[in-house]
Amino acid sequence: MSKPQKAIEAFRKGSNCAQSVLSVYTDELQFDVELSMEISSGFGAGMGRLQETCGAVTGAFMVIGIYNSKKYTEPEKGKEESIRMIQQFNEAFKDSNAATKCSELLNCDLKTAVGQHYFTSNKLSEKVCEKCVASAIEIVEKLKSI
Repeated sequence: MSKPQKAIEAFRKGSNCAQSVLSVYTDELQFDVELSMEISSGFGAGMGRLQETCGAVTGAFMVIGIYNSKKYTEPEKGKEESIRMIQQFNEAFKDSNAATKCSELLNCDLKTAVGQHYFTSNKLSEKVCEKCVASAIEIVEKLKSI
């Protein structure tokens, strides 16, 4: 099963978008899966359902940070490379999904019952969130190969 497929499977089983993205990298980047789930638990739905930056995006940012921290022995080099990759990721994600802000991606307010009903009845979890999760991982994989 591919990384995007694994992440979508985790998402369908109840992980939030950030957890779904971050968790598929635990083996490859050798970090604790339980800790990754705990750290990213509040990042779903645009960080605590605030609908700011998409959780799939923040999950990918965490992956990029871990990736570069392990790749470079000099912390400053890893930090600078993470900044560069995050900026590239952000542009690529916007190109693929039109936005990085959860509220713009979903076009509803998840803090309200009306918004949650709209989200559910229009199957935005499948139509939007799963696409964002897969897209985030595909972009990270491209950036890692550059």
